[in-house]
Amino acid sequence: MPTALRKRCEELIDELGLADPAAISVVRPLTGGVASDIAMVEVEGQRLCIKFALPKLKVAEDWKAPVHRNKAEFEWLRVAADIAPESAVKVFGRSEENHGFAMEFLAGDDVFLWKSDLLEGRRIPSRANLVGNLLGSIHAASTRPGFETAPFQNRDDFYALRIEPYLVFTAKKKAEVAEQLTALANRLYETETVLVHGDVSPKNILFKGKQPVVLDAECATMGAPEFDVAFCLNHLILKAQHVPTLRPALAADLEEFWSAYAAHVSWETPERIERRTAELLPALMLARIDGKSPVEYLDESSRLTIREASIALLKKPKTKIGEIAETFAQTWKGNSR
Repeated sequence: MPTALRKRCEELIDELGLADPAAISVVRPLTGGVASDIAMVEVEGQRLCIKFALPKLKVAEDWKAPVHRNKAEFEWLRVAADIAPESAVKVFGRSEENHGFAMEFLAGDDVFLWKSDLLEGRRIPSRANLVGNLLGSIHAASTRPGFETAPFQNRDDFYALRIEPYLVFTAKKKAEVAEQLTALANRLYETETVLVHGDVSPKNILFKGKQPVVLDAECATMGAPEFDVAFCLNHLILKAQHVPTLRPALAADLEEFWSAYAAHVSWETPERIERRTAELLPALMLARIDGKSPVEYLDESSRLTIREASIALLKKPKTKIGEIAETFAQTWKGNSR
């Protein structure tokens, strides 16, 4: 257990007045993320999850980001708890000085990580619907009069965490679609329509019983709704590429997610968001192959499949999410011959 991490946890707990730091019995580092130091802390009969933002992300490329993004994550979790308390994690306080916060540690026989289930080929049909519904409700609430946007004026942070490493960096490596990627990057930077989470991925979504709980909101900003939608759908496609048994149900999962989300859209027409999502989705797929944060579980053959399909879709965009699902259904059918 790194001594520095334990010391930071002790200081945070003391600053927030959560417990006597001397009473800490366990500090266990948690793995899986690249942007923060995270630990499970046992103290005075309770378990806490403590998170500190890192100035340099744990990836091969040089990827730096401001540590004050930790505040955006804390504020997003508070907003989500107000909007959908049944799908929320409790937060206990944040340190401005240490760029860290404490929240409830979720664990138990009824808590499941969506990513783990998908990678093991376990598909529960209602999950995509529930996540789409939760995301739609948060986006919709953030467009209503009186919503406090001040904590989420973070588009420069979003640029550093998402637009540059995913789109701008990839554009420099893929000249054949650089124009399309640059246009998408510019549009994302200029849009401030809804409260964007920025990392709606199965690795950040726990199911507590039947309710989804979305974590890791350090990219939170007022931004473009299609980013969160495309980001999540991207991961469903990548998982289906990796786990062939998930492929037959992919179209249903994408449709369930989109239908549940679209039911909340009132600030513009759902069709416009769907079109922009269909344009952005292949860019994010390509970014997970050739961007700063390549997905870790695909082999080279799968990477080539995603790369070729993404470039083709960027050059000739679809307007419907179902059309992208059909594109991959045909790709997989052709590859199986």
